[in-house]
Amino acid sequence: MAKSPVCGWKHEKAARKQGATRIAGLDEVGRGPLFGPVMAAAVMLAPRCRIDGLTDSKKLSEKKREEFEIQIRANAIAWAVAAVDVETIDRINIRRASLLAMRLAVEQLTLSPDFLLIDGIDTIDWHCPQRAVVQGDAISLSIAAASVLAKVHRDRLLVELDRQFPGYGLASHKGYGCPQHLAALARLGPTPLHRKSFSPVAQCTLSAQCTLSFDLNPIGVA
Repeated sequence: MAKSPVCGWKHEKAARKQGATRIAGLDEVGRGPLFGPVMAAAVMLAPRCRIDGLTDSKKLSEKKREEFEIQIRANAIAWAVAAVDVETIDRINIRRASLLAMRLAVEQLTLSPDFLLIDGIDTIDWHCPQRAVVQGDAISLSIAAASVLAKVHRDRLLVELDRQFPGYGLASHKGYGCPQHLAALARLGPTPLHRKSFSPVAQCTLSAQCTLSFDLNPIGVA
């Protein structure tokens, strides 16, 4: 039976051996949803700080994420959260938008990092050494901290947007394409904050356009 990954300082220690002193962990949240921005965080934790139990935000309950958010901000030398809007996602695609969100988060740090640890397989357009870490949010405390901050901030935004766009259930599913959301899309149509480049939204938009065209040109009318 495979062991669960341990979230620790392995990658941070390796970066310090290379001379790094200001190490930032980066992660994004919101690549999969049909609605809303993609969001990323950059976090530089104090060396040797202790945040017991911190790991990938997807493995934590909402209550634990909010508790960890407080601890992370208290133990961070610097942190920042950035978002890339729906229009940009539709224009440049979600992968590039996610990388852009991480770069914007780094730009907003009050202290410039000299090494980046990034969740996933991609690095970003930035001027210091970087390492992409597969499942980094589960094995690097710096990346896990970024994962939590990005997740908490995006979830809070979706709760606010649920009041602006009622009927879709955004507060509960946070914009992901669950049956409740897909049913609401079919019933209500997409909002301006739905990602039109994503297939379920595009299909819904096309269906609505076809229906409108049919209504404007009924059979038997020249």
